[in-house]
Amino acid sequence: MDPTISVSKGCFVYKNGATRAGKKAAGKRKRPAAESSSLLGQEVVQQPFYKEYRNAWNQVNDHIADLQHRSYARTLEQLVDFVVGQAERATPDEVLPTAALLTGINQPDHLSQFTALTQRLHAQRAAMVCVLQSRDCATLKAAVESLVFGLVEDDAEVEQMDDADEDGAERDRKRLRRSQCTMKQLKSWYSNNFDSERKRRQLVVILPDFECFNVGVLQDLILILSAHCGSLPFVLVLGVATAMTAVHGTLPYHVSSKIRLRVFQTQAAPTGLNEVLDKVLLSPKYAFHLSGKTFKFLTHIFLYYDFSIHGFIQGFKYCLMEHFFGGNAFALCTDYSKALGRIKQLSHEDMETIRRLPSFRPYVEQINDCKRIIAVLTDDEYLKKKLPQLLRDCLLHFLLFRCSLEFITELVGDLPRCPLGKLRRELYVNCLNRAIISSPEYKECQQMLSFLSKDEFVAKVNRSLERTEQFLVEEIATLELGEACTAVLRPKLEAIRLSVDEVVKATMATETATSPNETRQPTDHLTPVASRQELKDQLLQRSKEDKRHQLNTPVTQFARALQKTLQLIETTIVQAHLRPLQDAPPIHELFVFTDIATVRRNIIGAPRAALHTALNNPHFYMQCKCCELQEQSLLVGTLPDLSVVYKLHLECGRMINLFDWLQAFRSVVSGSDNDDVAQEQIDPRIQARFTRAVAELQFLGYIKMSKRKTDHATRLTW
Repeated sequence: MDPTISVSKGCFVYKNGATRAGKKAAGKRKRPAAESSSLLGQEVVQQPFYKEYRNAWNQVNDHIADLQHRSYARTLEQLVDFVVGQAERATPDEVLPTAALLTGINQPDHLSQFTALTQRLHAQRAAMVCVLQSRDCATLKAAVESLVFGLVEDDAEVEQMDDADEDGAERDRKRLRRSQCTMKQLKSWYSNNFDSERKRRQLVVILPDFECFNVGVLQDLILILSAHCGSLPFVLVLGVATAMTAVHGTLPYHVSSKIRLRVFQTQAAPTGLNEVLDKVLLSPKYAFHLSGKTFKFLTHIFLYYDFSIHGFIQGFKYCLMEHFFGGNAFALCTDYSKALGRIKQLSHEDMETIRRLPSFRPYVEQINDCKRIIAVLTDDEYLKKKLPQLLRDCLLHFLLFRCSLEFITELVGDLPRCPLGKLRRELYVNCLNRAIISSPEYKECQQMLSFLSKDEFVAKVNRSLERTEQFLVEEIATLELGEACTAVLRPKLEAIRLSVDEVVKATMATETATSPNETRQPTDHLTPVASRQELKDQLLQRSKEDKRHQLNTPVTQFARALQKTLQLIETTIVQAHLRPLQDAPPIHELFVFTDIATVRRNIIGAPRAALHTALNNPHFYMQCKCCELQEQSLLVGTLPDLSVVYKLHLECGRMINLFDWLQAFRSVVSGSDNDDVAQEQIDPRIQARFTRAVAELQFLGYIKMSKRKTDHATRLTW
């Protein structure tokens, strides 16, 4: 008889040579973690496009992580100083030191801050840390057990790290059971391990989601911590997502009087996003770019849905993945020297991918030689010889675009009402989506600039020149094509600077726009007319004369010099380099992701449509031959039971008779439509399958059982 077969129900445990948890776990922690196996096969992982994707994502991710670490480093330092400072302060009274950290409304985004705080406290050997989340603290007993268990286990992990750093020794510790985790046990543990002043450490309790805690549990937990402050050096850290009014509204006076509260402010989510966009995603060091519509779509999700920087970064990662997984041709989206080395590795399919790019056709059409056209379209080696120049033109175009964006942002970003946008990301979207030079917003900006006084105009243009020069030195000069970009842009900046000097020297003396021989014959009165058409023609002529008169009015030297400077900026900066994406150089699609439809379909889910598709046509997801339907309205017995029940319920009205529903289900499953079948007794197995499918349909929210008629179900969808 098999050893696992028993008359009575039982549980059979096989240890497989397992030893005590503490020693084994410590040994496992010491071993370096093996590389996680990828879901993709080696034939994909070894492809150039995948390698470039991993390289690009690692660079961006490391840059973002470093930026975020530096952005809240100051707040972390203040928090650490607050915790360490409590060790020097005696608290004979039952007052609990408490820090309220205003994290912002999207709490999952800020768990990394508390992780960094824990690491910083461990590095300074200043405290034991326990992170309590609301899902683990449904009751006061569960909260206390999680608190004690977390502090003791945190000490065990720190000791193992210390032992590994010193001599690699392992301690065989006995782990506490949950039932043993009490405040008495915590006092005993603390007195045994931190009995001297030299070893004394604070006990930090972090509640990252303060608003999600049960109010009663939270109040009782704070009272318990404050009651033990004399013997255990507790420090409470609250992660507040909304505002301090939430703390004051949750804690009544008898609880708030037991804490000494200090507030810490972190960076706002929109500010953090703008920093990530300006310094990482819009950085000229990366060859990959988002189109204006995709960029705007991701920022709108952030601003109007979740305020999640992590969600935005994951959306950007999806765009990056979709872009590079287009094939090895997109592996050219990298540094210029690396792209040149990969041109020889391109296959015929990769060259055909390049030829199918939308911007490649205008490039071919502007070639005048028929032999060259045939060579570009058919000869892969000839096209490979042309690719270096095409790649250089694209990379240089985006560098010049980025520098010009810096100039125009400084110039128009603080104008009244900000017609083109106040932030750099808004101007980026506007410049990529359309030709701003012909937009009414740009004309409004020009009009506002022309209304400025001499000092204001000169100061604004000089700031734009200085900001662009600084950007060239700090960001562009270190790049591979930085010298070429600087050589193109610097003469234009110098010409604008000379034009500004003319504005400074210009006086308010008046000049006439046209020759003095041209005079205007004023028309003071309208002549009598016989019809409306004559009146219309006369008014039109009068308006033309008024416009001509305005052109002949005297202007000052300052106004003429100012208009000349604005015209120079328009032609050399805006018109030359801030061109929309459709006017970018050929094969720019290798560097810009534009498939917004795919991003919208995969990032913003449509659960109702997905459920209907899955239940109405299971073959769409399962891809099995038994579920394949010629028409979606067909019903076959090989479909899953839930799909059959769902399609039958679509044919019913608001009230569904369960017996008729069961009969229809049986006829579909058995594949017989005879009337005799209805008189037969229903197979219990079919009835059980039907009952389970109806329960699943009720769980999905499509039906509910009727209280008025016990043998009917109510349909909840329409």
